[in-house]
Amino acid sequence: MKTFEELEAWKEAKALAVSVYRITREKPLSSDFSLRDQIQRSAVSIMSNIAEGFERLHKLEKKQFYNIARASCGELRSQLHLLKDIGFISPKTHSALTELSNLTGRLTSGLLRSLDRN
Repeated sequence: MKTFEELEAWKEAKALAVSVYRITREKPLSSDFSLRDQIQRSAVSIMSNIAEGFERLHKLEKKQFYNIARASCGELRSQLHLLKDIGFISPKTHSALTELSNLTGRLTSGLLRSLDRN
């Protein structure tokens, strides 16, 4: 692969970020500025850290950024639980976004495993 845009992990992370931005435009979440901003930052962190890790030259730096991206998947899933529990998103939306976050995390774990094999 020549660019981070070719990585499946980054593509899924971007789709996740787009989905998060879409739900944050809807009431009541759009009115809760702090929570809205935090969940947006978590989603953007995932795709940004995958991209930054890909662009790093040293294996340990790549690992560090991929690990941050994977951890941000967990952070986002935690926030999604809160959004569902307080009624800001439906159980269906929660399930779809959680699955997308889990997929992105698994793909990012695959990037980490590939670094260990090389």
